[in-house]
Amino acid sequence: MKVCPSCLKEGYETFCNPCLKKLFNGKKVSHILPFTRPEFNEVRLSQSERLSISGIQIKHSLKLEKVKLVLTDIGGEYILKPTPIGSFNHLEATPANEHLTMQLAVQLFEINIPPNAFMQFEDKKPAYIVKRFDVLSDSTKLLQEDFAQVAGKSEENSGKNYKYDFSYEEIAGLMKKFISAYPIEIERFYSLVIFNYLVSNGDAHLKNFSVFRNVEFGDYILTPAYDLLNTSIHIPDEGNTALELFKDNFMAESYKYGSKYAKDDFYEFGIKIGISKTRIDKIYKRFLNKENDIKNLINRSFLNDELKEKYFNSVLNRLERLKYSYNAEK
Repeated sequence: MKVCPSCLKEGYETFCNPCLKKLFNGKKVSHILPFTRPEFNEVRLSQSERLSISGIQIKHSLKLEKVKLVLTDIGGEYILKPTPIGSFNHLEATPANEHLTMQLAVQLFEINIPPNAFMQFEDKKPAYIVKRFDVLSDSTKLLQEDFAQVAGKSEENSGKNYKYDFSYEEIAGLMKKFISAYPIEIERFYSLVIFNYLVSNGDAHLKNFSVFRNVEFGDYILTPAYDLLNTSIHIPDEGNTALELFKDNFMAESYKYGSKYAKDDFYEFGIKIGISKTRIDKIYKRFLNKENDIKNLINRSFLNDELKEKYFNSVLNRLERLKYSYNAEK
């Protein structure tokens, strides 16, 4: 099956014109990179560190020269992610996994993401690229901070697992403190938290949520979403979420009785972070009853058949949880 390596639209040998415009300003760039995978040393985690795909992911910087993407140390316009090396399952599928997950986010769930694509090196090995969203067309670099920085947490002051020592409710608290357009931005954050749960993204930790300063107005807003992937394909026994939904060990009814987040938990979470019940209903329903659309996009992805099935089954499992309400059955 021939599909666009960016939007996965059928009938294309390479990028469709709309994706060429988004990714490369309309230049006819090939999805085959003009070099082989850069050499690097394997990254090893110590036993004290929490298992993480991002912990072993090597990233390179690219820029566009005429119609070719080239490696660069300065003036990078794209981030290149080859296949990681480590002990997790199916790491060769990581580029296809991240690309698919990002496309699900934007095409089906209205989540803002940067342009991205599934690529291949000269030797046909897979890679993933994403256009940098912190660099403007005139090379101006936006001020970006992830929520570990906003929270003042680092390995030095909070230990090796500092990225996970927080909750989504506490991130919302920081947003309320620093983002003037909180009522708008908190709904984007709420949608992203639900999406990460739906696709079993256990890597949605503090450093994978960021803000930057709006150049026009001078305030802070959420950056586009990034580093989205279904980590259950690579780490099958991973927990519910990277962070707990609530601070102070709070548990909604569904979690108390099932030890898994379900509808009641996400509704309670929405209320706690200041979203009205009407808006919660509208946002939440966006994630339900899209099984066919999800399956169609998965089937057009660059995952192999076995992993397409694994991915879809993991989504079905999470959809079942998202639809379940303990309170409704009492």
